[in-house]
Amino acid sequence: MTDARQEVLAAPQASDQYVQSLARGLAVIRAFDTEHPVMTLTEVAARTNLTRATARRFLHTLVELGYVRTDGKTFALTAMVLQLGYAYLSGLSLPQLAMPHLEELSLKLGESTSAAVLDGTDIAYIARVTTRRIMNVGITVGTRFPAYATSMGRVLLAALPPAALKAYLAATEIKPLTPRGLGSVPELLAVLETVRAQGWCLVDQELELGLMSVAAPVYDGPTKVVAAVNVSLQAQSVAAQPDRDAYLASVAEEIVATARLISADLTARG
Repeated sequence: MTDARQEVLAAPQASDQYVQSLARGLAVIRAFDTEHPVMTLTEVAARTNLTRATARRFLHTLVELGYVRTDGKTFALTAMVLQLGYAYLSGLSLPQLAMPHLEELSLKLGESTSAAVLDGTDIAYIARVTTRRIMNVGITVGTRFPAYATSMGRVLLAALPPAALKAYLAATEIKPLTPRGLGSVPELLAVLETVRAQGWCLVDQELELGLMSVAAPVYDGPTKVVAAVNVSLQAQSVAAQPDRDAYLASVAEEIVATARLISADLTARG
């Protein structure tokens, strides 16, 4: 791990476009980490390659601003430093927040991952990480599918208030898109009840034969579902697993965990 001392040493020389004091102040903040949560003045000076006098000025300035606390001998960061990260998060859109998490999950599972929102009677893709093409129709940002036939769509429909769900059903023709697809409102309502109960959704070759997907909801706050994320799977690969049900359960656990991470970022953004 690059420590604060290395960062100060690597910093460019001060100029009319570079504020060295700001760089040093930030280096003092970055000097604190999981291995050094509490430090003395001497330790901070050593980790930042600053003199004790300079480190003392920065530390006491940060104490006055509320970013650092001290007992007179040691120093530690306060929760106020989180505001620096929140300022960054507040400028990010949902796709930008989701992408790093989708990329990590895709790398971990070796499968494509996506995020979508409900737009009318369809879902619209807002982010996607592709490992290989497993559908006849290529999926890109902006691609739309009938919500009732997709795992992300069912997650989003399951979160709708009763009146909104009723309006959706009135505007939508529920019909099977494959021989495995559901084809009636009662069937869909039963599936949505299951989705609400378990917190995720599995669709098995109902949008296209050979394609499976597992989705989970993304929250903005404690109860407001604003999007869904999913993992796309090849039915043939799933069938080849020694324990199909255990494998799907593990995928569901991963997508739920990813959705929670995105939700946390989104909620922190405020």
